[in-house]
Amino acid sequence: MAEPGVETRTRNSEITARAAASFEPVGRSVATARAFVRDTLQGWGHSDVVDDAVVLTSELVTNAVIHAGTAAEVLCLRTGEGVRVEVADRYPEREIPMQGGSRAVHPDRENGRGLLLCAALASRWGVEYTPTHKHVWFQLDLPQRAVGTRSAGPVLPVDLLPVADERVRVAVVQIDRNGAIGSWNDDAELLFGYAADQVLGKPLGDLAAWPHTPGIGTGLAEALQLSRWEGSYGIRGTDGRVVPVYASHLRVRDTQGEASTVCLLVRDYERAVLQTPTRAPAADGAGHDNRNADPFEVFIGSPAPDDLDGLLQRTVERARDMLDGDAAFLLLATDDETELEVRATTGLPSARQRFARVPVEAGTGRYGSARMPAVHEDLTAVPGAVPLLSGTGMRSVVTVPLKVEGRLTGSLGVAAESSGRYSNEEALRLQFAADRIALAVESARLGELERLRRGSLSFLVEASDLLAGTLDRDQTLALMAQMTVPTLATWCAVYTISDQSSEPYLSYVLHEDEERIDGLKALLAKIDPPDPVPAPGARVWTAPAEAAHQAALRTSMRELGLGAAHVSSGIDTTLATASAVGGETVVLPLVARNRVIGMLTLGKPSDDHFRQEILELAEDLSRRAALALDNARLYSERTAISQSLQRSLLPPGLPQVPGVEVEVIYRAAGEGNEVGGDFYDLFPIRDGAYGFAIGDVCGTGPEAAAVTGLARHALRLLAREGFGGPAVLERLNAAILDEGARSRFLTLLYGELWPQEDGSALLKVVCAGHPLPLRLRQDGSVEPAAEPQPLLGVMEDLELYEQTVTLDPGDVLLCVTDGVTERREGTRMLGDDGLTDVLTTCTGLTAGAVAARVLRAVERFAAEPASDDMAILAMRVPEPHAD
Repeated sequence: MAEPGVETRTRNSEITARAAASFEPVGRSVATARAFVRDTLQGWGHSDVVDDAVVLTSELVTNAVIHAGTAAEVLCLRTGEGVRVEVADRYPEREIPMQGGSRAVHPDRENGRGLLLCAALASRWGVEYTPTHKHVWFQLDLPQRAVGTRSAGPVLPVDLLPVADERVRVAVVQIDRNGAIGSWNDDAELLFGYAADQVLGKPLGDLAAWPHTPGIGTGLAEALQLSRWEGSYGIRGTDGRVVPVYASHLRVRDTQGEASTVCLLVRDYERAVLQTPTRAPAADGAGHDNRNADPFEVFIGSPAPDDLDGLLQRTVERARDMLDGDAAFLLLATDDETELEVRATTGLPSARQRFARVPVEAGTGRYGSARMPAVHEDLTAVPGAVPLLSGTGMRSVVTVPLKVEGRLTGSLGVAAESSGRYSNEEALRLQFAADRIALAVESARLGELERLRRGSLSFLVEASDLLAGTLDRDQTLALMAQMTVPTLATWCAVYTISDQSSEPYLSYVLHEDEERIDGLKALLAKIDPPDPVPAPGARVWTAPAEAAHQAALRTSMRELGLGAAHVSSGIDTTLATASAVGGETVVLPLVARNRVIGMLTLGKPSDDHFRQEILELAEDLSRRAALALDNARLYSERTAISQSLQRSLLPPGLPQVPGVEVEVIYRAAGEGNEVGGDFYDLFPIRDGAYGFAIGDVCGTGPEAAAVTGLARHALRLLAREGFGGPAVLERLNAAILDEGARSRFLTLLYGELWPQEDGSALLKVVCAGHPLPLRLRQDGSVEPAAEPQPLLGVMEDLELYEQTVTLDPGDVLLCVTDGVTERREGTRMLGDDGLTDVLTTCTGLTAGAVAARVLRAVERFAAEPASDDMAILAMRVPEPHAD
């Protein structure tokens, strides 16, 4: 039963011919159905309606075999009124687009487009349902023509006919294989003024005024090599003036196989004589408002302004159907117009998918340039003419440029598996379609570029902030990889170079799938790293993909048990890992301070390619990452050197003092500093005598540490020379003053310790401007153990004296620097009284416990970290053990 509201097919027309075919539910059936309808209608002599019939059949068969998944039956009928084509499938879903109604089908939808196209192109159409089948049919009316007419136009009033001279002259010029004029007819002599003997043997370029667009290298010589060409240029006459002409070139060969080009030329205003008509208009336009609607325009539709991919994909699909091709492709030009990037394809292998790049021109002798239309009737005769189609099985192809304001923005091509499918007529039709869509493509492309650039700026700002936030080398390497995966690439590897003489080292590997990281790392570890070339920009690296392919092959052979004896046990890579690195891999040098410090390697999975904008963004990131990595390296080296030097200023170890417990706690202020202005020391002077010191150099950091080293080593040297405490400090004072502008004043507590046989300890101390040492007795009382004296590094003549202190068993001597007593919290300060209170609670504790309690009290006194160096030296004479 027919669907209500849709005109059903009338069956009273006399059928004069019929052809039918069935097609399996496979993708290849669509192209086969197109060829069946095309060959059938051309055999009936109805070339005028072939294009529309092929487009409609393609959509309806696609709906059947692709979307519905059923076999399709195509029936072609010829009647006195026109041609009817019926497509039947076994999926009777009732969905009919009602134009103007609430159920109108949007052009962007994949299903229902065939019916909407029928409404746009067919004279009449309908849908019929049975319990098991759905039949969609359309009729294309034929123009009224005399018998034998191949194509015809409508009858026009005289004033609308093309203008020509009283006698139309057609110059026939034949160009030999060397580009020289081989024949020159009488009309050519009358049009341009040259006799045949004046031009024979000369290149046509000597006479032609070929239109050149700035930046375009293709000229007349290349155009003469095309199988067909049609267009306008000029011929210089004998009077020096240029005669504008319209030309049609045809490449032919003679019986000996010699190639030449026949050029037919007329005055440009008489171009209608030679110009190929684009489409035959309908004889009767009444009631057929949509009859001449171009399918390319109908189904490009009105995509969203930001839907460049959707626009390009629909363009190639409509171009393929319009020319009844097996494949189609659309490439966009890079900013410098040197390469074309594949952005949309249909009917080509996956390896020819998005973002693969081909050159705009391969050389001056190349057949067909992306900058002008080209028709290749047999690609096997011209290898490499269209690099994108190499190895695809395509034999014939037509390509046309997409241009906006004279600038190349892309290339649109349609290919077929059989040779000789396309001529200059198809090239012109495709060029017209390309001209209509070029501005929309360029507008969408510019919009996409603007969004990419804005996103790139945000990405680089965030990357710079993250990289600037750390000086740790390992963290910088991790950030580099994490910022590129998966935003820019599927996987990433970072190679580092420690110095010019060392080989690149694989430092970090990351994949968007964590399960692939180990396999990827094993694969990269087995191949030679990329060469550290300092040249800027990304370069392709094929080694990972080749190694992955070989590893996958070995894995497959092991699984199949083939050649197991010859399979090495090297790279154990799964097929999944091989697929993960089988796409395009690029290497970007990490250059900082005119030196290659590593390489950033980015990769894609099988058959994937990087787009040019992503590579440019990756190059910007690599520059920032290289500087951050080098800064981290310099910081690590400086820190290592600083820490090594600082450790040399600390005592190598504390000696065991018989009968005395000793504990030292030291904290240097400042990140990365192990030694500052505070210092301590405990060393043997001679048998039974030990020297100890605790001091504070003015300031903190490396400058103060330099004076620390001077003081500590001078104390040891002078004490071991037999000088007493006052003499040691007086000579140290002179050494500090000798440093001049580098000198710093110094507070110092120096003493000598003699353990006694009765269990006590005798001390002689000199306190030069330092916080006084505190003595804790067994009864809990605390008192200073020395008197204050002038500090060092200020006055030349010092008169110092030493004081004697005896520590009884159980007594503690606590020595600290001002970083302890001057600990602050707002307006509060720990001070000498606070330290005394803490020490009072330490009765009976060991020297280590006393030092730990003092440190804990200092840390708890304020919430903020300490801003000054701090040293704590505790010495305790233990009580004798009970027998």
